[in-house]
Amino acid sequence: MSQNPHIFIVDDEAPAREMVGDYLKMHGFGVTLCDGGKSLRKEIENSTPDLVVLDLNMPEEDGLSIIRDLKSKINVPVIMLTATASPIDRVVGLEIGADDYVAKPCELRELMARIRSVLRRSVSAKAVAPEAAAAKAEKDQLVRFGTKWLDLEAQALRDDEGNEHPLTASEFGLLKVFAANPKRVLSRERLLELANARDAEAFDRAVDLRIMRIRRKIEIDPTKPAVIRTIRGGGYLFSPTGDKA
Repeated sequence: MSQNPHIFIVDDEAPAREMVGDYLKMHGFGVTLCDGGKSLRKEIENSTPDLVVLDLNMPEEDGLSIIRDLKSKINVPVIMLTATASPIDRVVGLEIGADDYVAKPCELRELMARIRSVLRRSVSAKAVAPEAAAAKAEKDQLVRFGTKWLDLEAQALRDDEGNEHPLTASEFGLLKVFAANPKRVLSRERLLELANARDAEAFDRAVDLRIMRIRRKIEIDPTKPAVIRTIRGGGYLFSPTGDKA
């Protein structure tokens, strides 16, 4: 991540996006203003942002479809701005890859704090070569999760060839909790507590979906999970070697 992170602000209301943009510029951030999904895609052709602040409710193209399209192309952190969004909108947004949300009209200091928090959790791992990743395995920075390695320092998920597989900040949070608690049954409530989930209601309703997404990335057969197993009436258990012990 650069010394001065570059933030793209997407909002169809000019006064709102300019107010946020001016505030972030005052605090040293680089800023690009976009009035919707079309202008966002055009700007991304020229440069990749460190983070996107995105209004969820826009008339031309809604924020959820923009997040889905964005995450299918680049692994960039997204903070949703929600004016009238229901809890289910937040759940869907978090599930398709958004990293956090702030209610509108937003408290600018809170938004900046959220931005800094998400940026800290979304450290880029592009500079880490496969050889370096292999060397770090001996330093306990890498944790084996089925078919992949979780790099705790770079907050990245990689296969044996060193290729990175996209991981949202909340997915990393869950994997980090499992890595610290191998062979322990963790209830959904305990997972949320250890992962420091801010919106317990939204995250709780999305935990099972997040686990399902993680399994698709790490399990040999996601339909018969052996690495992150469901314990009936208990929660989930991480078995590093995929055995039943």
